[in-house]
Amino acid sequence: MASSLSAECTPLKTTYDACFNSWFEGYLEPAVATSAAHRSEYSKRKAEEYQQKCGKIWEEYKACVQKAIKDNGLETVLQQARDEHPLASPAPGQQSPSSK
Repeated sequence: MASSLSAECTPLKTTYDACFNSWFEGYLEPAVATSAAHRSEYSKRKAEEYQQKCGKIWEEYKACVQKAIKDNGLETVLQQARDEHPLASPAPGQQSPSSK
């Protein structure tokens, strides 16, 4: 796996990547096999499981990266990129990873 923006964030990235990959492996196969009628309920349970298992790690890693962005003076560059090429909003009914 790749290193993070800052060397001090790399251990958090490694921990988060492992947590997410483990959670996602357990999510994907049953999600495909779950009937459409039960998929929403299943997705909600798995989102709660993600928060319990990986949510805190994600928040710690995100805070570390945000600090590294600030410490390296990259805030202006990132804002310019966002202004020039904004990311599309999630489809209705879907949440972005940062809002989970």
